[in-house]
Amino acid sequence: MAKKTVRDLPKSALQGKRVLARFDLNVSIDDNGEITGDRRIRASLDTFQVLRDAGARVIAISHLGRPDLAKGPDFNRPFRMDNVAKKLGEYLGSTVRKVDEVVGPKVTEAVNSLRPGEVLVLENVRFHAGEQSKDESKKKEFAAELARLGDIYVNDAFGTLHNKDVSVLALPSVMKDRPRVIGLLVEKELRTVDEMLSQPARPMLGIMGGAKVSDKIKFIRVLLKQVDQLLIGGAMAYTFLKARGNETGNSRVETVSENKDGTKTDILALAKDLLAEAGNKIVLPFDHLAVDRFEATANTQVTGADIPAGWMGIDIGPQTIAKYCEAVAAAKTVIWNGPMGLFEWGTPFENGTRAIAEAMSRSSNRTIVGGGETAEAVEAFGLADRISHVSTGGGAFLKYVEERKFQTLDQIEDM
Repeated sequence: MAKKTVRDLPKSALQGKRVLARFDLNVSIDDNGEITGDRRIRASLDTFQVLRDAGARVIAISHLGRPDLAKGPDFNRPFRMDNVAKKLGEYLGSTVRKVDEVVGPKVTEAVNSLRPGEVLVLENVRFHAGEQSKDESKKKEFAAELARLGDIYVNDAFGTLHNKDVSVLALPSVMKDRPRVIGLLVEKELRTVDEMLSQPARPMLGIMGGAKVSDKIKFIRVLLKQVDQLLIGGAMAYTFLKARGNETGNSRVETVSENKDGTKTDILALAKDLLAEAGNKIVLPFDHLAVDRFEATANTQVTGADIPAGWMGIDIGPQTIAKYCEAVAAAKTVIWNGPMGLFEWGTPFENGTRAIAEAMSRSSNRTIVGGGETAEAVEAFGLADRISHVSTGGGAFLKYVEERKFQTLDQIEDM
């Protein structure tokens, strides 16, 4: 069901109003908190601009990194929102104020002093113990404190829609007497997946990489119902190859996965069943780049489909790269999630991931990158702007493809 967006709020309804806007400003940072990749800030700018142009007083809420309140201020200093606020101000062309707390008298004072069109960034929302608390009463209390700051709620944080954090779930729930809409980024992300799954141009190609089959089994099953062909790379390829009977040497093979209820799943048996069910739809690597130890300085060799004892597959090989790139060129719709190898190690370990990214960037058809490490890779290669859609959410993208719904979206008004 379609959800209301910021576009559905007339300017008169936004003028002078305090808008609690949950963004995903969880940018890439180094150990000192310096921003190394600001893609998520840039992706949020359209919604910021709509709100500012309408004269709203914007209170931006976001998390950053993985703070741990028990480890004290020195550990958590890199996760403060100061650099995010500064970078956001550079893009918006105006000073963006930042307050050092999430709620409390100082925050209330800062909000009340906002003028129409101004933006205030709250401190990292995960610095407040209530944001991810398991105590329902503490979550409700925190949600109520946040709600008192705003007249309108906007969720433009696609990357967190699958979470149950207070700022994306309990907060809009307690604001049911006020307008609750999604931002333009969330609208775009949802529309992209909906269109891809309901009316894809064919042939449709899926490309899967990453480490574990168990992490993406639902996603794989959904894709197999949609795509004409599914190309497998990354460490998960070795699990499928082992299940098919190939030699995998010292490559990472997922044999068993422990479930949340304590039971275990035989992943090799699951992979074998998937191969049988999919028939010719699943394509596995024909050759590999292998190393003799798990280090960037290791000796390398290109092997065939079987990997010799003592060697570890680390990326798809040149023949596989060529075949996979041909498939990308021939497809009308391509969806890719998960790198083909350890691209972060650089050459030659990035060859497979880079080649797929370049092939997608050359395509004039619909190309979609499903967030996470894959998005980081195409951004690092300087190719993100030449791909139809690069999702800002890794886990959220997978979850929406799998289920086409979020509990957090249930809190947003329908059209």
